[in-house]
Amino acid sequence: MRIGAFVYDPGRGADVDVVLASVAARLVREGIRLGGAIQINSADGNRCSCDMSLQDLSSGRTVLISENRGPLARGCRLDPRGLEEVVGLVEASIERGIDFLIINKFGKREAEGKGFRAAIEAALARGAPVLVAVSEASLPAWQEFVSGLDERLPFDEHSAIAWALGALAGSGSSDLDGAMLAG
Repeated sequence: MRIGAFVYDPGRGADVDVVLASVAARLVREGIRLGGAIQINSADGNRCSCDMSLQDLSSGRTVLISENRGPLARGCRLDPRGLEEVVGLVEASIERGIDFLIINKFGKREAEGKGFRAAIEAALARGAPVLVAVSEASLPAWQEFVSGLDERLPFDEHSAIAWALGALAGSGSSDLDGAMLAG
């Protein structure tokens, strides 16, 4: 079982999105069958915050996961229906067969036992390595969930890619060779 996690500070969510998108792009170039989701934020000129979407890495489908609650709204804008739609897409891709799972965030929903939690378990049960970003706020729930079985990674693109390629080489779930690890 291979599960890599990097913990990020509050306010670094956009950096997480960039790192995970880079990891996903590299793995796709290597011919890896990906499951999971990455976050895509788009600014709306009429509002003070961005629209949040998740892209399912298997199908490429993008689903809006934020609610427009008006310019004065405070607190979480997550649309749980949108999130659960993407979770369903990810779980279906795991059933069809993937080599590697990327989850953009182990957050509040996962800490509550919902969100991508079951998808992480399903991928690990099938032998697919998992890469997850964990916010500092969700770290206690993450630690309880993985019981110390994760590998903590430095929060940078090169470390995440190196870990992912190494995890795939050790999992036997794809046709990796030494030349790929050097690229």
